[in-house]
Amino acid sequence: MHPTPDKPQPDWDPRSEAVLSDQIKAYDEMRQRCPVAYSGYLGWSLFRHEDVVRALDDHNTFSSVVSSHLSVPSGMDPPRHTAYRRLVERHFEPGRVGAFEPLCRTISAELVSTLQRNVEIDLVTQLAQRFAVRIQCAFLGWPDALHAPLLAWVGKNHEATLARDTAAMAAIALEFDGYIRDLLEARRKAGAAAPDDITTDLLHERIGERPLNHEEIVSILRNWTVGELGTITACVGILVHYLAQNAQLQRRLREDPGMLPAAIDEILRLHAPLIANRRVTTGPVEIGGRRIAAGERVTLIWASANRDEAVFGDPDEFRLDRDPDENLLYGRGIHVCPGAQLARLELRVVMEELLKGTSEIVPASGRQPVLAIYPASGFSALPLRIA
Repeated sequence: MHPTPDKPQPDWDPRSEAVLSDQIKAYDEMRQRCPVAYSGYLGWSLFRHEDVVRALDDHNTFSSVVSSHLSVPSGMDPPRHTAYRRLVERHFEPGRVGAFEPLCRTISAELVSTLQRNVEIDLVTQLAQRFAVRIQCAFLGWPDALHAPLLAWVGKNHEATLARDTAAMAAIALEFDGYIRDLLEARRKAGAAAPDDITTDLLHERIGERPLNHEEIVSILRNWTVGELGTITACVGILVHYLAQNAQLQRRLREDPGMLPAAIDEILRLHAPLIANRRVTTGPVEIGGRRIAAGERVTLIWASANRDEAVFGDPDEFRLDRDPDENLLYGRGIHVCPGAQLARLELRVVMEELLKGTSEIVPASGRQPVLAIYPASGFSALPLRIA
């Protein structure tokens, strides 16, 4: 691909084997070598904490309207974003999130009890994916009958992403929308007898003077679910892998589970469950010494910003006394993750149950974990032994 006169020469190739084989290491190197870098695939990538924060805080210059597809509310800017965001936040109020803990604990304990002991298991397929699907269905009020199709869907989505098969990815997205359509149709038909859950609530929500339309409801549920399934799966794999590699910390957390919330946030700072998000420039801007034209794609590399030496010192040092406001795990600014409190509860509970229901988690001998590749994070296979 020859650069056009108005496009710079590529500074890196995000799809090279060197990058995909170890994304975190590659992004660390880019942060040192070329912290604002251009590529044909991602446009402009921001690797430094200060540059990512600047883009997050300046939504007038770095717009979230990056796609022609409706994305509620993450693909919107104010003032349109504001009303939708308020609507979404109502579904993650502390009372509703707190009331979900007992069911979350029941699901977590049941999944941990089914893990085979003293043999090699793949933690990704046997715990992380199952937990993500079951917990999401439970929170949204979706039937158990959806667990198997959604697990199969996650697998197909993962394979298509690995193969970078855009046609398959589009077909898989349509399949997911079909599940949501069926759920909504069943609730509409049931009328007053529909289940009392978040999915039914959305059918009665209004934006301004009118009810949400079908496309908006599907977009909200797609954003909640597709993002959640991928990131919660990645989070559980990253957390359990880190504890398997760090026996001393694993012992400390078994003895003092009260440390888990801070430990979880710090482990997920070290190894981001979400690699990046996109923005587009609304006008020319200079950032990190590079001039970026209007209408350019900008990729915010969370997995690098959260390891920036300028903010965190040694990025690989595990510390529980860091300033939580510096950790961009759940984003920042007007698009900070509305489900952050829910995600923290889910991860704390599943890790409490895993540590309570086991005595030791160690790497499987002779087999290495397989890292996930962009746009996924975490692990695609995680062989472990549990006692």
